[in-house]
Amino acid sequence: MRHRTHIRDHDSEAAVFGRRVLVAMVIVVAAFIALASNMYHLQVSEHNELQTRSNDNRIKLLPLAPNRGLIYDRNGVLLAENTPIYSLDVTPEEIDNLEQTLSQLQQLLNFPDSTIERFYRNLKNQRRFNNVPLLDELNEKQLAVFAAHQHKYPGISIEARLIRNYPHKELLTHAVGYVAKINRRDVEKLRESGELPNYAASRTIGKLGIERYYEKDLHGEVGYQSVEVNNGGRAVRTLSIEAPKPGHDIVLELDLELQRKAAELLGEQRGSIILMDATTGGILAMVSTPSYDPNWFVNGISTKQYQSLLNSTQSPLLNRITQGAYPPASTIKPQIGLLGLEDGTIEEDTRIWDPGWFEIKGVDRRYRDWLAWGHGWVDVEKAITESCDTFYYDLALKLGVDKISGFMTQFGFGEKTGIDIHEEVPALMPSRGWKRARFGQPWYAGETLSVGIGQSYWTATPMQLAVATAMVANKGEHLIPRLLRGKVQDGVFEEALIAHREKLTLSDSSNWEVITKGMRNVNMSPKGTAHRAFKDAPYSPAGKTGTAQVRSLGQEEEYNAEDIAERYRDNAMYVGYAPADDPKVVVVVAIENSLGGGGSIAAPVARKILDAWHTRFNNGKKQQEETNADD
Repeated sequence: MRHRTHIRDHDSEAAVFGRRVLVAMVIVVAAFIALASNMYHLQVSEHNELQTRSNDNRIKLLPLAPNRGLIYDRNGVLLAENTPIYSLDVTPEEIDNLEQTLSQLQQLLNFPDSTIERFYRNLKNQRRFNNVPLLDELNEKQLAVFAAHQHKYPGISIEARLIRNYPHKELLTHAVGYVAKINRRDVEKLRESGELPNYAASRTIGKLGIERYYEKDLHGEVGYQSVEVNNGGRAVRTLSIEAPKPGHDIVLELDLELQRKAAELLGEQRGSIILMDATTGGILAMVSTPSYDPNWFVNGISTKQYQSLLNSTQSPLLNRITQGAYPPASTIKPQIGLLGLEDGTIEEDTRIWDPGWFEIKGVDRRYRDWLAWGHGWVDVEKAITESCDTFYYDLALKLGVDKISGFMTQFGFGEKTGIDIHEEVPALMPSRGWKRARFGQPWYAGETLSVGIGQSYWTATPMQLAVATAMVANKGEHLIPRLLRGKVQDGVFEEALIAHREKLTLSDSSNWEVITKGMRNVNMSPKGTAHRAFKDAPYSPAGKTGTAQVRSLGQEEEYNAEDIAERYRDNAMYVGYAPADDPKVVVVVAIENSLGGGGSIAAPVARKILDAWHTRFNNGKKQQEETNADD
């Protein structure tokens, strides 16, 4: 069978081809229009935003930590400094297997498992940091070994930085304080106050003492470094630097030599010593023993070290100057005597007979004087000089606890002194209303007698005693104690202002002289309780001794320090000022659980620290006068 031969229709095929070409051209033109439109959108309409995004990917802003301000004593001796160290830092996002890398580094650099545990804690608590420290302070061997193997460890780097150092260690801990690593709680506080951006590059913050109180001044302001990075995130060049602003240097009222002398005098005893400028409130020395090395906290204290401090029976973490609440004992007899005179309950020549005890009518108990056979006829001046308890039992009962409490709050008892550290307690000034609110019980007359000699519920800190003693020395001027002498801002020293509270004004100003005469006789009269300690002093001191009972004695029980457990022994105390006729310095000594009283234990310590003050300041004054004469 023959097949039909088809003849091709060229006109029809040409028409189909032309239509296909037209459709293709339309598609191509539409694609080019869409492409051009998108290019216009990207390069014109969105240029600014995309340029910024591009720079963000190419340019990295690195925060720069400011140098922390230095702390000096009043003579320019450095108390807190910044020293350079090398740390090994980890950037976790640049490491594929963090656990394996840390294990290899441990074998290479020989550090304990606790270091890795601390690293993970820091990684968890400090997420805002790109770099997390693994080893805070590399020794020379570790530095050399890692430098030779650094190419094997991407994401691990050696960083040079400054670290806080306290060259005098435990000598100044309770005054200067310390810095420690920023924790989650610190971050929350900084965020709430709006200061968190300023700590973008900082690893530590003030935690105690001056370091904490003046944190804003000492820290400085963060800076920034703009760097160009490659696609791997590594910096290839620096584009610009906004230098950080260092913190202000701080000068304290403290005198390092007097501080060292005070610590030497306390030795291994638990207690405290304060030397305060009677004209400004400046703290020349404040020692609380035992103490501890603040450098332990700078890079993170170990659990073992911290537990040793926390569980110590010696309570080294306690700042006894401002947190040690003791019965003030007889050290407050000048103020109570002043109240009696001001109130009119007694006069300068009012006398009572002291047989060595006191009785309340209707109460079958004798309240004993420290001198078993009594002081005989006693007026207020003699009662201060010889520290007669019986006189103050009688006076306190006539005054009543509420009148005593109200007057003593004017001397600052029962409230914080306002010293420039946060670690301070108000202690307790009891009253009838306080006891009712606290225990739901009435106040008893016997408790008033105890308050009259600074016992019972009444507690005070050594700093409160210093302020109250200064008020007597200055006839009512109420100075606020301070550690800060001044700040150095832009190379210029700005002295801190002297701060006062409301002055205590008496209706009869001559009452001040009655009280201060008794305090002078405490040291200068042969019967004064501190006469032996201050005999032949090259200055005229005034003061008051005190012996604070730690536990009450039974009616017939006799006290013998050597026969009882140490924790039940009395506290020995002394407060005073010098010179008596022109007060320049106030001294407070408190020694816990001593083998003697205020006159035999605390007063000799006070004499030695006042001698050191007299020698140091009078020699300095004499040298200055000779220099001025030569000029």
